[in-house]
Amino acid sequence: MKNYKLIQLLFISFIVCFTACEKDVLNTNARDAFGEDLIYDDPDQLERLVYTAYNSTESWGINKFQWWGRRFNIEGGSYEAKFNFQNRDLFRLRAGWTPSNSGIFRQKWRNYFDYVRLTNEFLDRIDGSEAMQVDPEKSNLLKAEMKFLRANLYSKLIKHYGGVPILERALTLEDDFDIARNTYEECVDFIVRELDEAAAALPETRPDNEFGRATKLAALAVKSRTLLYAASKLHDPSTVPNGPLYDYDRPSKWQDAADAAKAVIDIVGDRDLMQVANASEYQKLFLSPNQDILFARPYSSEFYDFGTDANSLWDQTQSPNGYTGWALSSPTHNFVMEYNMNDGSSTAEETFDPVNPNDNREMRFYANILYNGAEFRGRKVQYFLSEDVDAFPHGLDSPEGLGNTQHSSKTGYNIRKFQDENVEVAGGISSQRPYILYRLGEIYLNYAEAQYHLGNEDLAKEYVNKISTRALQPEISTSGDELLSDIRRERRVELSFEGHNFFDERRWMIEEHLGFDIKGLRWTKKATGDLEHEEYVVVTRPYFEKHYYLPIPRTEVEKAPAMEQNFGY
Repeated sequence: MKNYKLIQLLFISFIVCFTACEKDVLNTNARDAFGEDLIYDDPDQLERLVYTAYNSTESWGINKFQWWGRRFNIEGGSYEAKFNFQNRDLFRLRAGWTPSNSGIFRQKWRNYFDYVRLTNEFLDRIDGSEAMQVDPEKSNLLKAEMKFLRANLYSKLIKHYGGVPILERALTLEDDFDIARNTYEECVDFIVRELDEAAAALPETRPDNEFGRATKLAALAVKSRTLLYAASKLHDPSTVPNGPLYDYDRPSKWQDAADAAKAVIDIVGDRDLMQVANASEYQKLFLSPNQDILFARPYSSEFYDFGTDANSLWDQTQSPNGYTGWALSSPTHNFVMEYNMNDGSSTAEETFDPVNPNDNREMRFYANILYNGAEFRGRKVQYFLSEDVDAFPHGLDSPEGLGNTQHSSKTGYNIRKFQDENVEVAGGISSQRPYILYRLGEIYLNYAEAQYHLGNEDLAKEYVNKISTRALQPEISTSGDELLSDIRRERRVELSFEGHNFFDERRWMIEEHLGFDIKGLRWTKKATGDLEHEEYVVVTRPYFEKHYYLPIPRTEVEKAPAMEQNFGY
């Protein structure tokens, strides 16, 4: 009981540390962060400490330390969507990032390095601990989980910042705190090495009641994404920004990315993607654990201490206002047009009917997107305003409809993906859907993209078609630049709203998807009862060359002169 109370106090201390005032995360005083050696005497207490570190994985909120940031994710700053409420620029994609203000991203550096410190302190002490003597098998497994979590943290850090300081141990007063950034290549090498070591010690699978804990497949999936990103155009020395903090100039880079994806595919073997017959079945793939998921953050008390979160109210934060939802992430019309027609043709072809834009679209459109007229939670979605309110009332989900009208969609769309229509929108009731971090579909797309760049188009088509045909689309048969465009489109649509697009458009350096006129559809019910719509510009998001990376927080640069600021800041 004494030990249990101690660990409770330590968890409270850890939370207090996170919610305290701004501080320099690298300027760490020497201290015994875990308080008592008793924790390291007991493998069960150590396990609870590892549960705390699992909170370093992403969740339904982009920033759980900010009120708004707990209620939507990075899709609102990507090509996919915009933050909806009052057209606020919470991502500062219109105002521009500065070292003093990067909007909703403001605490990312500090939060990630707080967890790096936690994992380092654990790894510094585990080998010589009493727990290692008492139960070496369990202790070594916990060590592998912590190495995995630290590598995953660094994989996220370099996506946001480029090269960052590699800290492999907790700092003490004897250390030099004027810390320089490691090169991007050094960071990638460190991540790959850590993941290889973790993968060698982690199990290939976990029992159902351990869903959400790291496996060999999870470690290899992080490696696959890390190497794919490193191989991409953004990290080519010929592009801007360039230099050691950003470049990855390995002749074998695309082969390494392909090999990393293939390592996952080889272990999976005959376990292919789950097949679906319609949009409803596809939608359910994202509501519960299943064989397509390689690693996810669970949201249920059934799965350990790190599996509960009162803020995972996706249904309320994303449903239209007429359903008492907040509709915080509005998909852009630009992005919605990426969804094909049901015969595989694009919305740029004559099969697309601009008068009836929601008709005959591909299955994933109906599973992922709420549009005017969509059947949702017992009625049709109504974004329209009425020309004659005496004859026809305004739509329930319009700016003049039910609920908080400030939350009405500015683009004429809302997100349907991840919505569990069997739970209520409001009232604090939350579905226990997992937050998917890595899944088999992404690995197939990683492999297809890498093989394309290696010149193996047939192999690229084989694996992108595993995605396309599962989505009831015809096989892709294109080649050259058109095939690359098709692979990218499949990635956008298949991985919609899963936290990929913000980084994908940057690593591909597609400027027109970083700065652009965000478009929407404005619906009107005419006095005749007919529905009409017009395309309009909701807001313009300018292009900033510096926005390929976040700025290093000003406080970090001021306290560590060796800490070089990012390009453009």
